Amino acid sequence: MAILGIDEVGRGPLAGPLVVGAVILPEDEREWFHELKDSKKLTAKKRVELSEIILQECATGLGWVSAKDLDQIGISEALKLATRRAVKSIQSLHAPFSQIIIDGKVNFLADTPLAKYTSTCIKGDDKIRAISAASIIAKVARDHYMIELAKQYPEYQFNQHVGYGTKAHVAAIYEYGLTDEHRKSFEPIKSLSGFTKTPKPHKDTTSTGKQAEQTVADYLESQGHTIIAKNHKTYFYEIDIISTKDDHIYFTEVKYRKSTLHGNGLDVITKTKQDQMRFAALSYLKYTATDRTIRHLNPILAAASVSGDLNSNQTSGLTNAPQITWLPLT
Repeated sequence: MAILGIDEVGRGPLAGPLVVGAVILPEDEREWFHELKDSKKLTAKKRVELSEIILQECATGLGWVSAKDLDQIGISEALKLATRRAVKSIQSLHAPFSQIIIDGKVNFLADTPLAKYTSTCIKGDDKIRAISAASIIAKVARDHYMIELAKQYPEYQFNQHVGYGTKAHVAAIYEYGLTDEHRKSFEPIKSLSGFTKTPKPHKDTTSTGKQAEQTVADYLESQGHTIIAKNHKTYFYEIDIISTKDDHIYFTEVKYRKSTLHGNGLDVITKTKQDQMRFAALSYLKYTATDRTIRHLNPILAAASVSGDLNSNQTSGLTNAPQITWLPLT
């Protein structure tokens, strides 16, 4: 009986789906069998050629898990899910096999009825033909998906790096923000977006934080700013105040401390926090701002520190006017 070979592609990229391939080779020897090897060791042209043959002459299946679902369940569960989807696809063909061999050292079918037929093989994509074939069809399918995605998001050049974290890809994330295909649970995106598996709780609208934000908003208005948003939230970032003045748009982070004895709120604006602020501003301009004129304004980051007693809901308790520091966007 035949071997069902399984391999995954797309475990490590910053964008795009995870794909698992499953293949049962014909029992009779074929001329092209000797060309099978780890898909990474083949040229793109040869991978496509072999993938077409495998899809025509073999029982095949693919299991997909989207970037969004991967973020929510984690990479380990995503690998299990994609593997089981690939196997289910194979089973629907009623193609016989006697054993399942998964590339690597983790049995993603361990708690299923197929566990007793399943084993693992480190570097199996270079040792077992059926696994090599699985790696090839998965790689070609995922590459094709990313090439098509590049037409939708040309600025990211997904056709060049297929979602992996190259310098060019990371630079594009900083410049253009995120797409729905980016994995928010992967670094450096996770740090930039503050991603969590469950939505962040909203700030207490009765807190001193809100009062401090209003104080800064009032101050900015007194300086000629037009406030266009306060406490702007998305699933992946928050911006305390967005304002415009002349040909600039300002993204202001508000920090409050009742006492300045041990420093003011600006002391917590670390480089990491600045990166998050920069990411939020660029994402807002790229994907949220509906007014095209706003998108053409010069963006500026700002950090405002407020100190004093805000419990009375009166700005007279402030020790001084908000202290604002302008930060470079790039």
